[in-house]
Amino acid sequence: MEQRIVHAWKDLLPADRGAAVALGNFDGVHKGHQQVIAGAAEGAQRLGCPLSVITFDPHPRRLFSPNEPAFRLMTPDQQHRALAEMGVELVYALPFDFQMANFTDYEFVERVLVEGLGVRHVAVGFDISFGRGRTGTPDDMRRYGQQFGFSVSVADPAGNEGAKYSSTAARAALRGGHPEDAAEILGRPFAIEGVVRRGQQLGRTLGFPTANVFMEDYVVPELGVYATRTRLPDGRLLPGVANIGNNPTTGNVETRLEVWLFDFDEDLYGQTIETELIGFLRPEEKFGSIDLMVDQIRRDEARARKLLGA
Repeated sequence: MEQRIVHAWKDLLPADRGAAVALGNFDGVHKGHQQVIAGAAEGAQRLGCPLSVITFDPHPRRLFSPNEPAFRLMTPDQQHRALAEMGVELVYALPFDFQMANFTDYEFVERVLVEGLGVRHVAVGFDISFGRGRTGTPDDMRRYGQQFGFSVSVADPAGNEGAKYSSTAARAALRGGHPEDAAEILGRPFAIEGVVRRGQQLGRTLGFPTANVFMEDYVVPELGVYATRTRLPDGRLLPGVANIGNNPTTGNVETRLEVWLFDFDEDLYGQTIETELIGFLRPEEKFGSIDLMVDQIRRDEARARKLLGA
């Protein structure tokens, strides 16, 4: 069944109401999120209704902290694909504006969940807070469910050795240069998706042409060189090495991903690629000469090929 994306909560068609919903921001769709969605899936199966996820667009942090550095773990398209793989039929990407932000927890449930979406089941995480001032708790949601006639499930903490899986922890792992720790939290490698833009084309003249992708709204991992796998539009997944940084040796540019795909020489300009960060190789450096930089890139290539089995 094709996934539907709904950007509203008022005046919905009957087909877009009456679902079992998982409530949250779901940036990263990490293993903790997956437990919440599994609770919604059980509700959907029991009630014979669609499986749905409620997210907010823009992310509430954008409204409350507009000057905060970029923090997203995935684009909306990546998020929707990850949800579709879990069987989510309907995504409510609800507009998060000042009206939504000012609803009390009771008003949010009554007006958005019940009157707007007609929910039949609501799945939340053990640490959810909702409504103005983030006053609503899982116990409040259970109480509202009894009042308004929808069932509620609350997911237990998910994580290793007492440390819960969270988007915050995944961002911290990436900013610290530990993509493998982020992958453990997410259940898949962190991946940067974007359109390939024209760069300085210096790499091509030096024998390692790179595909350049701007970071846009992604969390910026530790600047440096990574072993990567890149998914092309045709589905091929190719090994490579990427620099995330500002190119201090050849002239500073805005932070971007520059990925060199091994044993590959095709034109990717204007195409959308998705690059997974597999392992951190070294921090970004400024070299005294182009020759020194090329020598280091060859060493990076050898390490990345070994790490990737390529």
